[in-house]
Amino acid sequence: MFESLSGKLGEVFERLRKRGALTESDVSEALREVRVALLEADVALPVVKSFIDGVKAKAVGQEVLRSVTPGQMVIKIVHDHLVEMLGGAGEGEEINLNAVPPVPVLMVGLQGSGKTTSTAKIALRLQTKERKKVLMASLDVYRPAAQEQLKILGEQNGIPVLPVVAGQMPVDIAKRALQAAKLGGYDVLLLDTAGRLHIDETLMLEVAAVRDAVQPHETLLVADALTGQDAVNVAKSFNERVGVTGIVLTRVDGDGRGGAALSMRAVTGKPIKLIGVGEKADALETFHPERIAQRILGMGDIVSLVEKAAETIEKEEAERLAARVQKGQFDLDDMASQLKQLRKMGGMSGVMNLLPGVGKVKQQMAQANVDETVLKRQEAIIGSMTKDERKNPKVIHASRKKRIAAGSGTSVQDVNKLLKQHMQMADMMKRMSKLGQKGFMRSMGAMLPGMPGMPKL
Repeated sequence: MFESLSGKLGEVFERLRKRGALTESDVSEALREVRVALLEADVALPVVKSFIDGVKAKAVGQEVLRSVTPGQMVIKIVHDHLVEMLGGAGEGEEINLNAVPPVPVLMVGLQGSGKTTSTAKIALRLQTKERKKVLMASLDVYRPAAQEQLKILGEQNGIPVLPVVAGQMPVDIAKRALQAAKLGGYDVLLLDTAGRLHIDETLMLEVAAVRDAVQPHETLLVADALTGQDAVNVAKSFNERVGVTGIVLTRVDGDGRGGAALSMRAVTGKPIKLIGVGEKADALETFHPERIAQRILGMGDIVSLVEKAAETIEKEEAERLAARVQKGQFDLDDMASQLKQLRKMGGMSGVMNLLPGVGKVKQQMAQANVDETVLKRQEAIIGSMTKDERKNPKVIHASRKKRIAAGSGTSVQDVNKLLKQHMQMADMMKRMSKLGQKGFMRSMGAMLPGMPGMPKL
């Protein structure tokens, strides 16, 4: 979602890098452009003013202007201030469960912010990663089918949900949920409160009453990152009236301008703990200020990429492929395995977003209208082949190509493209098997533009 901001800042910093020496007026002009970029990204005006003042105070110092690489020094100062604005260096803050179980966690926010879905995502995350026994309860007695929605999400993900008692009001449901969590030996109780289309007195009084009844250890505000400045105002209001301990940003994978994420920490003083990066139940990530700052400045996020790979790539399959590559072997089954793993990691765009220095390649992808579904089509083509054809692609002649195309719902041209791509990758694998580790990495870098769906550089 920071793509627009990242692009504009990238242009400013590119011009700074090209200049051998900087004057104070050069820095001031660059910071004016940074200011405009932040405002256009919907960052709150007081936050922008404070940010620019802090950066300028350091960026126009003699140490920077007389340094060997003044442009890089300015970029580093912007990076450091951006990290500070987002929450400071270090690891991201997780949900605090350091209390006597069951630990009550109150979910608050406006209607449509993704509160119920986020409740289920957090429950699944705690259950799978933290090995916690989690109970969910819906306190939303106003929105039609809200309680049923949480029940369905619970069933889909194997998470217990408090049974609904008709006519019971939110405070009573919260008390019953806490008692059920204690009797059931649960570690965590997630309470999904009702939202409104706008902040009103009734909503605040009800949420405050629930808070007083269960004394939550965490009160998480769920905010839609696409709502811009309004989300910042919502965060401020909830924090003042209810007392927020952390923020969960949803739809961070959308095409919004990102200002809410950059402003919330500075405006409320509360940490952004989690970000929703997709619709799937496991599409929830810890918010790391330093990693997000690096993404915004086009530095990539290799740590998150490695973590995502570790979570999605099957160790045995990776070891099997590595052993085959070392022998210079790479058949269509191996290619299908790689396509599947790439899809698990969010497709080519998901991987590209975390790689450093690939802004121009991303632009080429957009201009070329790259279709991410090409990965699925290529998997379908390989799936329509016989075992012998996958092991030995040379046997695939014209009539077989027609059969494979018909079986996969594609064209003969698509089959030819895949076979050509496989041949190029197989040749690359053979060359890589003869190289050392450094040569291996160089070859991997050279392969990137030729990966499935990528435009040629």
